[in-house]
Amino acid sequence: MLGLNSVNKCPEIPEGFVLLRSEIIPVRKINRLLSGCNQDTHQPRKLELALKSSAFYLTLIQKTTDNLVGFVRVTSDKGLNANLWDLVAEPGDQQEKYISIIVFKSIEIIRRELPGCSISVAAPLISLKALQANGFLLDPNGIKTMGFRL
Repeated sequence: MLGLNSVNKCPEIPEGFVLLRSEIIPVRKINRLLSGCNQDTHQPRKLELALKSSAFYLTLIQKTTDNLVGFVRVTSDKGLNANLWDLVAEPGDQQEKYISIIVFKSIEIIRRELPGCSISVAAPLISLKALQANGFLLDPNGIKTMGFRL
């Protein structure tokens, strides 16, 4: 859950990279990134359906290689809740920066287009520092979440 008073500056997108919103990307690239981050992969057909049903998703791409280095999918009921799913970034010394970029931009879009929605996220441990820097609280007031596996 996101704290209301979080104010953070967006990390700079590195030169040679581009952040895209809801641009078509092969699901095999998403699954490859998820797998490389030791996260659960999804059946291709179900992942395609999830992408189509999402409010939006963000991809961080290295332009010269067309390599997917970061991803998040956002769902919302467009009234009360917005949820970040499959938040991942390529392992390595830039992983935390990539996650910070994706989280910050996701929050920016949600606040602009889905005002009033609370924001929750299902994310790997590597993303905790970036999430906390962007105002997320770990299990606020003891609230635990449940998820649905694609």
